[in-house]
Amino acid sequence: MKIDPDNPADLSAQIAGAIRDAIMSGALIVGDRLPSEAELAEQFAVSRPTVREALKRLAAQSLIRTQRGAFGGAFIHRLSYRDAHAQQITTSTLLLGMNDVSFDTACEARFAMERACAMLAALRRSPDHLATMRAEITRQGQPGLTDEAFCASDVAFHRALVDAAGNPVLSYQLAGAVEAMQPLMNMITFSARSRGAIIALHSRIADAAQARDGALIIAALEELEHDTRQLAQSVFNARAARPKPA
Repeated sequence: MKIDPDNPADLSAQIAGAIRDAIMSGALIVGDRLPSEAELAEQFAVSRPTVREALKRLAAQSLIRTQRGAFGGAFIHRLSYRDAHAQQITTSTLLLGMNDVSFDTACEARFAMERACAMLAALRRSPDHLATMRAEITRQGQPGLTDEAFCASDVAFHRALVDAAGNPVLSYQLAGAVEAMQPLMNMITFSARSRGAIIALHSRIADAAQARDGALIIAALEELEHDTRQLAQSVFNARAARPKPA
């Protein structure tokens, strides 16, 4: 593992990158103990605080775990989909918020990826997945439910549909689409949407999943996408028509 001291990139980031590359290449495997901070500092010709910062970066990515005691140290950690889930959501939210992704682009991606799960979800959904979807539909129909709570229930409903596909790779990839894009889309359209229309579409999706009919799930998702785009456009048009302050 080497770094380039003439590289303007942060040294701790370079060290973290070198260790991450070693993990990805198989040079370091799950359970391996990393050299001590002093040994790493000598290997990379940097200070111990720089090494410590690099280890913090790796720990934040769940690539290493630390253990105290006589047999302690930093060990290569097995990264799980659960560990990576929150990072995927955070990264997707930041990308959308910081790179001016259009509503149509986000909407297109979000529904295209969810439709990709529809057939598998129809085949593999369990009673628990159906129960979760039905529970969220019931929750969405409760009088007095706040917009924030409705949005959270909306996300939970679609998350259950995605998870019903039974494919952890798809679930991970869709974490950003459902749990990052969906709340942002809800924030734009919540003032114009009809909860009753959404509940009706959710009910159709749940019914189709129960009947193991992937084509009907896709049809309902396509209608939901169409309605979402129309709602967003009406919101944007209303904003554009507002008189500008002098």
